[in-house]
Amino acid sequence: MRIIRRKALALIAGLAAAAVTLPAGFAQAADMPAPLDNPGDVKIALVRYLSTGDFFQAYLSGVEQQAKALGVDLRVLDSRQDAALQADMVDQAIALGVDGIIIQHGLTESMKEAAQRAVDAGIKVVAFDVNVENDAIPQIEQSDYLLGKLALEQAIKDNGTEWKAGYVYVPGIAPLDRRHVAWEEVKEANPGIVEAAQMGTLDNPIANSNANQARSVLQANPDISVFFAPYDEFAKGVKIAVDEAGLSQDIKIYSADVSTADISAMREPDSAWAATVATNPAVVGEVSVRALAIMLTGGNPGAQVVVPPTLITQDFLNEKDIKNMEDLSANMPQFAHADVAMTEWMPLPPR
Repeated sequence: MRIIRRKALALIAGLAAAAVTLPAGFAQAADMPAPLDNPGDVKIALVRYLSTGDFFQAYLSGVEQQAKALGVDLRVLDSRQDAALQADMVDQAIALGVDGIIIQHGLTESMKEAAQRAVDAGIKVVAFDVNVENDAIPQIEQSDYLLGKLALEQAIKDNGTEWKAGYVYVPGIAPLDRRHVAWEEVKEANPGIVEAAQMGTLDNPIANSNANQARSVLQANPDISVFFAPYDEFAKGVKIAVDEAGLSQDIKIYSADVSTADISAMREPDSAWAATVATNPAVVGEVSVRALAIMLTGGNPGAQVVVPPTLITQDFLNEKDIKNMEDLSANMPQFAHADVAMTEWMPLPPR
């Protein structure tokens, strides 16, 4: 066992005291199968790799709300993009005696063995947007391939099939890798779409770090007319650089994911941010907990639990005068709720 793990395990008591704990008893326990008929005795952990940005805050909110609806004890462990620490936090969760773990993002090479240790300990595990290469662990997905494909289809609809593109990508992150497949397919099918430059970083703050890279890309490639930035923090960074360069009417940005801040940025006058494709991150968080709850009660949510995405254009936001996520949900019922990982006994958060 590595030294860092021994040190991390020594901090369990302190982390347990500081962890997020939700009160039991919100759900009607008598209506749920064991062990959720005594939900206060059920402990689950959310082990996070990425947490910076509106998407991840909304995802956490969804996890918290669904855990509250079930009445279970939720612990949140946040590695802040430290891959080794995230693996150690899985061991911390095991030592805390949790019944289930949600692994949220991360790197395959650092999480594969850690996830297997949790399974070996008899703990139910689901993984959101990280491939831990384990048949015992369901994958919670946003259909990341479709997120990329739908955004690129809109880019072609708006711009035709001949344009120079800037592309924002960080390999090794499962959702970005899946979106990358769509990008490669679109380029192969449309030889007139040329990748002029590739950039991308997950260094915090993500938007500002990508803005720094985008400034250099724009200076070196003045013929770029489209940016494919399939993560909203990437798109924010590109938009900062495009605005500073005075190119907001000359470049269009296509992304994935959405938040209230994104909606505001897309609706600015002459905004370059033309479209995004997204699921409601809060709903994805709820689905993650529901899938884990099904496993805890002896059920099987399926090897892949997919939350379908929705195309959101700047034109639609302006036409419907959408100002925030609540407005978006009201105008897009398919965005407000996903009938995924549901059972007859599953309680839902209040709407």
